[in-house]
Amino acid sequence: MAKKKNTFVTSVVFPLLAALIWGTAFTAQSVCADHLPPFWVNAIRSFIAAAILLGMCAFMLRGKETGSRRDLIRYSLLSGVSLFVASNLQQMGITYGTDSGKAGFITALYAVLVPVAELFFHKKVGLRVWIAIVVALAGLYFLCISGGFSVQGSDMYILGAAIAFVFQILSLNAGAQKVNALALSCGQFAVTGILSLAGALLSEGVSAVSGIGGCLPQLLYIAVFSSCIAYTLQVFSLRDGNPTLVSLLYCLESVFAVVSGALLLGERLSGREIAGCALMLAGVVLSQIPDRKKDKVDKE
Repeated sequence: MAKKKNTFVTSVVFPLLAALIWGTAFTAQSVCADHLPPFWVNAIRSFIAAAILLGMCAFMLRGKETGSRRDLIRYSLLSGVSLFVASNLQQMGITYGTDSGKAGFITALYAVLVPVAELFFHKKVGLRVWIAIVVALAGLYFLCISGGFSVQGSDMYILGAAIAFVFQILSLNAGAQKVNALALSCGQFAVTGILSLAGALLSEGVSAVSGIGGCLPQLLYIAVFSSCIAYTLQVFSLRDGNPTLVSLLYCLESVFAVVSGALLLGERLSGREIAGCALMLAGVVLSQIPDRKKDKVDKE
């Protein structure tokens, strides 16, 4: 019997690193939003990420098998279109009035929607994982929502983004089983960049890009770290990990955002925020406890 592959790094460490990057990059994204409209932000960051990843593919994958070209194109289109819809709807929701805390909470609903979607593919989710999801979402509510929760028009953009992220996650999970993860990440950003550029030219105009000078360092930061590095880590994590469990780890983005604000900016955490962080961590830890019955079957 072949030795079982250890996927702890890719399925646990990589999602944690991605969540850390996304959580600490919020300030840079906010600055970009003040100078550039949504489509231009996502077009530029996606093209920069695609260019870097293309160079890495040319250097690291030369002469190596990357899977069929047909599958690469197929899953690049599926994940790229989904990411295009998700990232731009999310940015529009924030631009039109949804505060960042509520946006983070609504977006994180994909942690519930992913296992629901997997049911359609006859993939069962255990009771312990459902409990972990509920605990984590309760923590996210305490962390992100300070007052009452009322629904406004811009929130629908964020909900649409959450649904689109579900399709992106499941597309990457399926595609990474068939093609090289690095090549898939490059293809995803090429598609997202092209579609975002088309949206920018059609709805925002060329003149809107003139504001890039006011946010160039921040734009480069989110292009290299949030897009190129974090989203590529996402592809590798979804190649080796369970989409439901990996999605829960991504939700820690909000925890990292709050903690980084406290450590780097001297912001004080309220009791509600501390309770939210504790509940989220408890939910994530619960979801990662090995299933002894499953492990026993695997060993046999």
